Amino acid sequence: MTATDALSTAPTAQQLEQRLRDTLQPSALEVIDESCQHHGHAGANGSGFGTHFRVRITSHLFTGKSIVMRHRLVYDALHDFMAHGLHALAIEAQAPTA
Repeated sequence: MTATDALSTAPTAQQLEQRLRDTLQPSALEVIDESCQHHGHAGANGSGFGTHFRVRITSHLFTGKSIVMRHRLVYDALHDFMAHGLHALAIEAQAPTA
């Protein structure tokens, strides 16, 4: 697969953000494509896009859940993007504080 092919099928931050909004109803959400920082690493597709993301999310659905369970909810929401090049997620998941 060429870098151009990878870019055409790679997920975007906007796609991940929309899925998380639809699934986890966040009160705060930031999705950052950090793929360019991982050039040459495992899972990088050569394009600098669509493989490594950071997700910062606050959702009432995380209330009373452990960090592991919060991460599982994020992974479950995004699992089908894995087949399209999503390789790594850095997740910061919080429940609302007030």
